[in-house]
Amino acid sequence: MIREDLRNVAIIAHVDHGKTTLVNEMLAQGGVFRDNQQVQDRVMDSGDLEKERGITILAKNTSAHYKGVKINIIDTPGHADFSGEVERVLKMVNGAIILVDSAEGPLPQTRFVMQKALALGLKTIIVINKVDRPDARIDEVVEEMQLLMMDLDATDEQLDSPIVYCCGREGTASLTPDKQEENLNPLFDTILETIPPMDMDVDGAGQLLVSCIDYNEFVGRIGIGRIERGVIRANEPVSICNFNDSKVRTNCKIVNLYQIEGLERVSVPSAKAGDIVVFSGIDGLNIGDTVCEPTKVEPVQFVKIEDPTVEMTFSVNDSPFAGKEGKFVTTRQLRDRLYKELLRDVSLRVSDTDFADSFRVCGRGEMHLSILIETMRREGYEFQVSTPKVLYKEIDGVRHEPIERFVADVPEDMTGPVFSAMGNRKGSLVQMTAIGNRMRLEFTVPSRGLFGYKSEFLTDTKGQGIMNTIFYSYEPYKGDMQRRNTGSLVAHETGEAVAYGLFNAQGRGNLFVTPGTPVYQGMVVGYTNLSDDINVNVCKTKHLTNTRSSSSDDALTLIPVSKMSLEECLEFIADDELLEVTPKSLRIRKRILDSELRAKARAKEKKQ
Repeated sequence: MIREDLRNVAIIAHVDHGKTTLVNEMLAQGGVFRDNQQVQDRVMDSGDLEKERGITILAKNTSAHYKGVKINIIDTPGHADFSGEVERVLKMVNGAIILVDSAEGPLPQTRFVMQKALALGLKTIIVINKVDRPDARIDEVVEEMQLLMMDLDATDEQLDSPIVYCCGREGTASLTPDKQEENLNPLFDTILETIPPMDMDVDGAGQLLVSCIDYNEFVGRIGIGRIERGVIRANEPVSICNFNDSKVRTNCKIVNLYQIEGLERVSVPSAKAGDIVVFSGIDGLNIGDTVCEPTKVEPVQFVKIEDPTVEMTFSVNDSPFAGKEGKFVTTRQLRDRLYKELLRDVSLRVSDTDFADSFRVCGRGEMHLSILIETMRREGYEFQVSTPKVLYKEIDGVRHEPIERFVADVPEDMTGPVFSAMGNRKGSLVQMTAIGNRMRLEFTVPSRGLFGYKSEFLTDTKGQGIMNTIFYSYEPYKGDMQRRNTGSLVAHETGEAVAYGLFNAQGRGNLFVTPGTPVYQGMVVGYTNLSDDINVNVCKTKHLTNTRSSSSDDALTLIPVSKMSLEECLEFIADDELLEVTPKSLRIRKRILDSELRAKARAKEKKQ
């Protein structure tokens, strides 16, 4: 059966190129909102972190109607660390809108998602967005996209993909770059003409591939996927199988079945091949499972998700301030929460360690893991994490490490510091391109070389540089590399930081804490440009003498401190340090809090 009434489309692009804003306008013009309805910007970014950061973290399904055709739209993340979300949702669609900024052009994530879409044989539409930018380079960007498609071995048919020029913020589109139409009809028409209706077997035995998992405290796991064959009905028995596992689960039943209409999930008694559905009632459901009619159990092959490249250790907080700010602080609570995350995030890996209170968590990058950490602390969890480390591989007996494709857009007169930094980090220049009065530098660099580089990059480029990274490949180990060339200022005793102590300590380096901040022995309160750590007493007070009172001195002038974000803390911590994470605070501490024991351990390490 040809499903003329349905199109399934994913919108994929690099971060900040305007996917979610364009989807907003597509929904508005697709009849989802009332004429007088107040609609927030980026309505698809529903999570608090997504709204705050302005990025999409989880892929989301929605739909719009145009000329009697239902268009299922999947808004995908643009950040490289969440590319696992993109990989699996592409199995639900038969077409992709590849969106690119008219000024920035194709960037690392554009290349990644385009490669995945072309490999699956999806019909593609190229959308040049933000054509109203004053620095738009429309003709050059079109040429860059065509060269990229050729580089990715696109077929002749894919090379002929139509190009639509859009201004997502204004909700306009055109088939020519010169003049925009009044609405997005040219984009909608291109979708209907380019992406063919699906030819589905509606009469066969029901078969549904689970591509996403949601979770609800009341109904448990919720599966999301496309029906590959036949009809799926609510309250009828089904079997569960997996392409990578020979086991088959029988006597299962879909209790609730929904289809997506706009931003709502609408309950339906049944759905047929081609439809994207949401269902609940099956315990133990996993991404990649196939739901089948019991009469014909056939698993659908699922896309292979790329392996993680970064690992961290999550452990129970054992600092002197443990348990004061968190709601969930025990080993069991931490373990349950981490393993629960696996139900939603197919790119994450969690495993137990030799220590009962520690867990090994692997992800696609620092951003991937920092989002998990931030989410958990907002839920009330208190724990501590170790320094991010890359995952090595043994290939043919040789140690290999993950390599990133690093792209920097910087002013012409600021390329020197970037070249110097990349040289120190074992980076290799791949390409250098002039774009107006700016330069685009492309390097391949070890993933570990980029830890902690973002803040340095912004300093070197005076805030004018833009950097993007994405996983490139595994290559032989590049040699030793110094992670950090600064030492830590470590609190000497437990107490409350006071102005007098901070005034004496700030001459040793830069501080993180202000007067009144509770500190404990072994807590990192700042950093020094020296390579060795320095113990400082920030709790020291001015004592009364027989000639003056303790408060008779002139007012002390303290240098303003900068409060580090979670990502900056993760970039900063050294191998012998931990980051204490609570709902209210972020504290960097030494693994060994006692200064004497720490000195003995360091001396022992040097001897070895």
